Amino acid sequence: MLTGVRSFFGFGGKSAPVPVIGGRGRIEIDPKDTAVYAIGDVHGCFEELRAAERRIVEDAAHISAKRRIILCLGDLVDRGPRSADVLDHLISAPPSGFERMSICGNHDETFLSFIDDPHENMGWLEFGGEQTLEAYGVDLTRLARHRGGAAGLRDILQVTVPEAHVAFLRQLPVSVRFGGVLFVHAGVRPGVPLDEQDEDDFMWIREPFVSQPHGLGLTVVHGHTPANEPVFAPGRIGIDTGAFATGRLTVLRVFESEATVIQ
Repeated sequence: MLTGVRSFFGFGGKSAPVPVIGGRGRIEIDPKDTAVYAIGDVHGCFEELRAAERRIVEDAAHISAKRRIILCLGDLVDRGPRSADVLDHLISAPPSGFERMSICGNHDETFLSFIDDPHENMGWLEFGGEQTLEAYGVDLTRLARHRGGAAGLRDILQVTVPEAHVAFLRQLPVSVRFGGVLFVHAGVRPGVPLDEQDEDDFMWIREPFVSQPHGLGLTVVHGHTPANEPVFAPGRIGIDTGAFATGRLTVLRVFESEATVIQ
């Protein structure tokens, strides 16, 4: 069943991957004959992610796109119960006929900061990090009794968090441009040209993005700010429906100048 069909976009122009020196990548994709299936904030909800991909595969069988991309909009980890399984899944092969990409969210970035320097980032544990450590089999009671200090905690994480997961999170881009659409985790800073946008805003911003026109001449598809239903607002579409609390992981298909919520 398809709902929420809206036409917002003016696609056009060829594009290519564009790395940003000294920061995370900012990717551009040519929209010609391409469909992007954007998935909202996963937050460790492994079963919901697998179900979302099954819906995507079923839907894609009925469209003519030659290139099909599954794009997670960040916050892959924390809060939900199976962050480790989510990352294992995302570094595995995608469904046949698809490419899979992910964008870095603020929780993904904070998890990396904790891995690099636990002592300076202990607030992550109350930010959803406890559930992530539990997903890696870390005994939090034992952790609380650990006397090795920050260095010892770093050693525990190096043993329990696979290097492949850390490498995957480190290489995540911060945005994906798709013709007249910009995919980011959180949003953009209103009034700032696209090439001057700060990547921290891409990962963290709420206000003034959700209440003011951004003026970029693009439709921004984002997660980060949860709502009961997908939000179609001028210049933006929000698809974080709080999967870790509601069990609803939203998928938005962007193809041929239409945005369609896939139920």
